[in-house]
Amino acid sequence: MAMNEPFDWRRSDRRLFALVAIMFPVIVLIGFARTYYLKFAFDAPPVPSLIVHLHGLVMTLWVGYFIAQVWLIRSKNARLHMKVGMAGVALASLIIVLGFFTAAGSAKFGSNSAPPGIPPVSFAIVPMVDLLMFALFFGGAIYYRKRPANHKRLMLLTVLNFLPPAIARIPLAAVAAAGPLVFFGVPTVLAIAFVIYDTWRNRKLNKVFLIGSILLIASYPLRIIASGTDTWIGFMTWVTTWAA
Repeated sequence: MAMNEPFDWRRSDRRLFALVAIMFPVIVLIGFARTYYLKFAFDAPPVPSLIVHLHGLVMTLWVGYFIAQVWLIRSKNARLHMKVGMAGVALASLIIVLGFFTAAGSAKFGSNSAPPGIPPVSFAIVPMVDLLMFALFFGGAIYYRKRPANHKRLMLLTVLNFLPPAIARIPLAAVAAAGPLVFFGVPTVLAIAFVIYDTWRNRKLNKVFLIGSILLIASYPLRIIASGTDTWIGFMTWVTTWAA
């Protein structure tokens, strides 16, 4: 790029989302390879139920959906991007419904994903709040679908929101030893970095992006604090009596 050539902010934006569209499936594949995608190659426990299989399927479709939407924008096919985006509402609804019943089942019968020593009912707050954050971010993205600046940043937050389950399953001793410090810490650092970079790049702070990032980051310690309270345990115990 020549020294006097103006910086192309839109091209930089597309490169960032292209990078996210590459790294998102890579992290998901690495994290879930041993227990789901490539479990036939490892001595992993069987998938416990059909609902878990369906949950895995719709989450995989979501990864593909995000990649496709990024590709459509990079290929300058905004009209098809918007049509596919509305179809994504149905997929998002399935994610929330199946995710809820999967989390309820794990809370009642236990799950291999729960850390040792943490009651399944307490750990259920992690996926439940994931679903709440996803509903907020994707719902906001649909609401702002005609305002690309807000729309794409909220979609980016849906990706950050779904990173912890994959990161927590990466088969590295350091990840297992660090626990929440890693699987909550990585999306926290990324969210802060993206907000700073986005503000510097555009010379303007996007308030929707900032508020969404704060909500996501604040949810992490709040989950840990609330997970062992009588209120949460009582709520999830009630949920499991009819949902699992």
